[in-house]
Amino acid sequence: MSNLENALQQIREERKQAQLRMEQLDQVIRGLVGLNGSVSAGKGAGRSRIMSASARRRISLAQKARWARVGAGNIVSIASKRGKRTISAAGRKRIAAAQRARWAKVRAGQKKAA
Repeated sequence: MSNLENALQQIREERKQAQLRMEQLDQVIRGLVGLNGSVSAGKGAGRSRIMSASARRRISLAQKARWARVGAGNIVSIASKRGKRTISAAGRKRIAAAQRARWAKVRAGQKKAA
């Protein structure tokens, strides 16, 4: 009986050491994943960030305030500073001619395939 108990005790000790080693390896992996978020190995990969309800509410209110300022015209975008852009008649003709040429090329390719 004593030999069986000694063997059982040794196996339990080995298991305990293996568990400690696994925990150390898990800590190393978590540390590496923390250093480089693009590493997709380990338990922490792909998890989304947990945010409290109060934090989400603060962010929501701040974003609504930003959009309210935009709507009120307090924030002027670069596009609105330079006004509405128009294209010249010559420019429109160039674009139309290029588009007609592209479609002609497509139709020619379809005729060859058929």
